[in-house]
Formats: sequence, structure tokens, C-alpha cells
Amino acid sequence: MNRAASITLCLLLSLSSSVRAETPTSDEGRTWHRLVGILQYLQADYPAAVASRSEFELTEQKSFAAEALEAAKDLGPSAATFVPRVEAIQARVDQAADPEGVSRDCGELVENLVLAGGLARSPRLAPDLEHGAKLFQANCAACHGADGKAEVSIAANMEPRPANFQDPELMADGLTPYKAFNTTSFGVPGTAMPAYPTLSEDDRWSLAFFVFTLRQPPCPGEPPNASLERLATSTDAELAKAYGVDKVACLRRHMPDADEEKVLLSARAAVGHALRLGADGDYAAAKTALLDAYLNGLEPVEPKLRGRDPDLTQKLEKAFLQARLAAEHKSPQLQDEGRELLSLLDQARKSTGSTTDLLSVMWLTLLILLREGFEATIIVTALLAALKKMKAMDQVRVVHAGWMSAIVVGALAYIVGRKLLAGAQREWMEGLTALVAVAMLLYAALWLNARANVSHFMGELRQRMQGALGRGSMFGLFAIAFTSVLRESFETAIFLQGLAVDSAAGVAWGVVAGIVTLAVLVLFINRMGYRLPMKTLFNISTGVLVVTAVMLLGKGLHSLQEVGALPLMPVRFIYVDMLGLYPDALSLVPQALLAAAPLLYRALRRRPRVETPASGGGATQPPPLR
Repeated sequence: MNRAASITLCLLLSLSSSVRAETPTSDEGRTWHRLVGILQYLQADYPAAVASRSEFELTEQKSFAAEALEAAKDLGPSAATFVPRVEAIQARVDQAADPEGVSRDCGELVENLVLAGGLARSPRLAPDLEHGAKLFQANCAACHGADGKAEVSIAANMEPRPANFQDPELMADGLTPYKAFNTTSFGVPGTAMPAYPTLSEDDRWSLAFFVFTLRQPPCPGEPPNASLERLATSTDAELAKAYGVDKVACLRRHMPDADEEKVLLSARAAVGHALRLGADGDYAAAKTALLDAYLNGLEPVEPKLRGRDPDLTQKLEKAFLQARLAAEHKSPQLQDEGRELLSLLDQARKSTGSTTDLLSVMWLTLLILLREGFEATIIVTALLAALKKMKAMDQVRVVHAGWMSAIVVGALAYIVGRKLLAGAQREWMEGLTALVAVAMLLYAALWLNARANVSHFMGELRQRMQGALGRGSMFGLFAIAFTSVLRESFETAIFLQGLAVDSAAGVAWGVVAGIVTLAVLVLFINRMGYRLPMKTLFNISTGVLVVTAVMLLGKGLHSLQEVGALPLMPVRFIYVDMLGLYPDALSLVPQALLAAAPLLYRALRRRPRVETPASGGGATQPPPLR
């Protein structure tokens, strides 16, 4: 028999601890974990049992398959779709057939079950390795030996023999702390290894992590950044591949204490609480719990997470909204949405300890600057180009003062209010600023459109260069530039702070590259804008401002939906965060109306007007506006 199956055999055979179990998970949750644990045994051990042709081992594998089917059926309707897959696995095991296929299917089913059950495969807190050592010596050394080698007299009389925790082949391949945790929780069917529910969850995690230190030498330095989720679900071989063979000892002997993962764990706990509230029928409280989980569990770490994995961040935001929507509609679908959300949060936890090299951080910084700065740059340069063409040069400095002030205010708001402007406060600021910017952009679009069609006004501008716009226009230009850049500068500062954790030098070089790229873009647009015909320039500028206003309107309304200030009205549509397009009627309908407004405005202006004939002459038709 492959010794991975018996790694924790007799692990707690003479348990003397009187600690009672603290069971934060429901009975259903324990059944999900039990099914996963059994399938993991089959995945690792069944191919070796078939190869050995041992009747004892094959019988043991059949008992595992029967246990798996029983556990799947115990889960009821929530796992009904998985029962046929377990039955297909059992049929092949009973015939001792298709070992590779069974192992593959068990592995795939484990991942599906973790997602469907919203299972946590890592501890809530960093395991206490010293406490784990005491538990091991008091309760496990009798079978596995004080050093974990299982060189004790009782081991020779046991079938299968207790595992040797210092065997490199055994410990490096196929075994993870999560598998060891499941073994202490549910035991190994058909062996002398029983379940130990008298140990608390934290005790079982501490013990599971400790056995991985027995064969590791002392750690001479600091371990690389790695999350609890990654450590709990990775074999030693996988850690060696990811971080280097020389880092495995430090990773196993020193537990991480990452603030980011703690925040995500708090989000996970809040989502779990929401699911329990929903199961009890208290959907209003469940919605509140989900909102708190988002604002206090995802928002504080979103900049760092978005810098590393923007796709996962987008999936998390959508999952939170879907779960909240299910709670609003008092739908049983809340349980399924919540489990998917828990799985995504665990994926986010797994990435918290990952590091990014200088070059990667530099490119991410550059992309963030271009993404956040492009729309603001287009607006500002469109205004500057229009003013230059109109020879209203005195107003250029007003626009410059507006966007420069926004950068300063955004930086100060981030530095001074980094903690105050977290979570809901930040979403409120982004949402309201976006809506104010929409109003200013519409004002600018109408202003430019009017000047583009009134040739008499343009003639006056050519004759006088000062005071053409008036005090109201000066304030309007300043407000447009200020509000258009403020939101982007604030977001950019937060995103870059998250990336700086991985590589401050990479952020610095990325900022330099981004500023140079944006400067080139500004010069290009200025040159092109200056050479374009006046009417064409104004039409393009008006279009750019309206399109940007439509985009910011969607983002602003979406931000207010995320903090619960506006209701959710989902529809079937695409999701493009960068363009402010979300599958929600509350944002799409106002965006559609705003996009159609300029077309309606132009259509009304082009309608022919019939004038009353003047005395002594025929009707006169005014010249067309150009």
C-alpha cells in the first residue's frame, strides 16, 4: 500500500488531551470535508493498490469508495449532482479498473466539491507549531516515535504500519497539511486511525502543520512570503518548485502573519455568517452581513489584489453583488452564490503571499497609470486644444491649475486619510466624484458644441484674446479639469501603494515610464488638435467628453451600488469595468439616455424653421449654422 494513505495512522492513538472541540463549521460542512478527505485517499492510493494486486489493499479501497458514496448522499440535494460521479468512481474501484482515470476523476471532483461547498482548506489563524509539538509528543509518539520515524515496537505489529514522517518520498509528494487535517478530523476507514473530534479545530491544524517540520533542518533565515492557504494546500515538492528547495524548511518552520490574509479571513467569516442567516430565513441581516464583508474584507485589500490579479478581483466584486442580489430577493440561490464567493476568497488568500519581481511591478504600474490617466488626459487635452484653437490662451492656465490641484488633493487625501478613506468611505468618494465629473463634462460638451456652431462668436474670439469666456466659464473649466482628474489620481495612489509592497523600485520606474508615456500622449493630442479644422476639432472634443461622461456615470452609479446606497437591478449584458459598463439597468439606462441626448439635441437644432413673412417682402430663411 502507498504509505501516503497511512501517514497519520495512529497519529493520536493514545490521545490524552481533554480539550473539547470548537466546531465553527456546521455538520453539513464537516460532511463536505469528510467526502473530500475520502476522495483524496482514493486519488493517492488507488493506483498503487491496483498495481500491488493485494486483496487487502483493494478491499480497503472499495471501503473508501463506499464511504465516499455514503458521504455524498448524506449531503442531500446540495450535492445531488455529484452522486452519479461518485457512483462512477465506485463502479471502477469495485472492479479494480482504470486506476489513472479514477485518480484523475477523484482530483477533479475534490476541486468541484471545494467550490460547491465553499470549503476552507486552511486555518483561520496561523498554527501554533510549539503547541503542535506538545500534542505530537503526548499523543502520537507512541506509534510514530518521538522523532516521527515510526521506529517503535508497536509499529511492527500494525497493518498498515504507521507513517515515517521523515521519509522524503512520503512527505514531499501527495501529502498536504489539509490532508493531514482531514485525517485527524475523520480518521481513516478500515484502519487503526480513528477520528478525533475532541481536538479543537486549531489543535488539529497545529498538529497537521507540525508533522511537516519533523524532517526539515533548522531555518537559517526568513521565509519568503507565502499565504496560509498556499502552505496548507501545497506539498513540499510544490513549495520547492515555487520558492526553491532551500526555502522549504523556512516555509514549514515559520508561519506567516500577513495582515492582508487576516482581512480576507474576516471577509470569509462574514460571508459564512451571512449564509447561516440566509439559511435561517433572515435575508435582510444576510444582506447587511454581505455588505460588511465587502466593505471591511475586500475593499481594504482590493488595490493590492487588483495589482496582482485584476481578473480575480473582478470576479470577487461580481460574486459579492450576485450574493447580495440573492439576499435581496430572498432566494435560496444565496447558498450557491455564497459558496462560490467563499471559494473565490480562498483563491485571493492563496495569492496574498505571492511576490512580484521589479519588471512585473513596473509594467503593472505603467498599465495602471495609462488606464487611470487616459480618460483624464483626453479630457484635459481636448479642453486645451479647443482653447488654443479659439486663441483663449488666458484660460489655459485655469485648466492646468485644475488638473494639478486634483493631483495634489488626491495625494493629500491618500496620505492623510489612508485609513479614514477605506472601505465604504472610499467608494462613496469615488462614486460622488464621478457623478460631479459627469455634470462638469456635460457642461463642457454643451459649451464646446455651442461655440462650434456660432461663427459670430468665433469671429469675436479672433479679435480679442482676453475675457472671452467670462468668470463663469473660468470656474467651469477649472471644475472640469479638477473633477476629471481627482478620482483617477486617488485610485492610482491606492493601487500603487499596493504594488509598492512587492517592489517599491518597480513602482518608481513604472511611474516614470507612465509619466513619459502620458506626456507624449498629451503632446500628440495637442499637436493633432491644433492642426485640425475648427469645427472638426470641436465635434471630436464634444464626442470625447460625452463618451467619457457616459463611462464615468456608469462607474459612479456602480460605486454607490457597491456601498448599498442604490439598489441592484441586474440585466443580461456585458461587464467591462474599464469602460464603466455593468450588467445593471440602474446604470445602463441612464448611460443610454445620456449617450442619446447629443443626437437628439443635434436633431432638434437641424429642424427647419419657418419665419413669418416680413411686411413688404417675402419670407427669409436664415443661413445654416456652421
